[in-house]
Amino acid sequence: MTFTVRKTLLAALGLLVFCPAVLGQQAKSQPVARLIGRFAVNTPPATTIPAATSPTLAEAREVERRAFEQTNQVRMQNGLPPFEWDADVCRMARSHSENMSRLNFFSHVTPDGLRIRDRARAVGILAYKVMGENIAYNQGYEDPGAFAVERWMASEKHRANILSTEFRAMAIGMYVAPDGSVFLTQTFITR
Repeated sequence: MTFTVRKTLLAALGLLVFCPAVLGQQAKSQPVARLIGRFAVNTPPATTIPAATSPTLAEAREVERRAFEQTNQVRMQNGLPPFEWDADVCRMARSHSENMSRLNFFSHVTPDGLRIRDRARAVGILAYKVMGENIAYNQGYEDPGAFAVERWMASEKHRANILSTEFRAMAIGMYVAPDGSVFLTQTFITR
């Protein structure tokens, strides 16, 4: 055998010896969840960009409405008043969820550097006292909104947002990617 062939065979044998599990693995469809924590701002923005109409709670998607209701149930169980639905915040949250999916990122900051206050300004939310958000994505769950709320409550920072006395209103914005991944943005606000 030539040196090159022998070297290639040894490399292949090394892969079989040191990485046997790789050859036998099969892709399994398992539920996935990712969460990001609190980000609050308190700066009045200056300009606005026109946006689509804002959905009322009655116009919200079923997953958004259930996650909103479950969040309020958790608040009431903890002796706190329920959040009010904020239609403008829902529009903002939906837009962020869709952008995370379409632009392939998972963060409170968009790839072009827009933060929550910039995204608020873009949908016409020009004055508020405090704002925060939780984000999540999951795949393969029967009730993705309920799963997100459950996982947010298991995380200290997300739980702090949900149980905060600073926030008066909230909305959930959802986007379902072509692969079935569900992106959720839960945005809190006090105007």
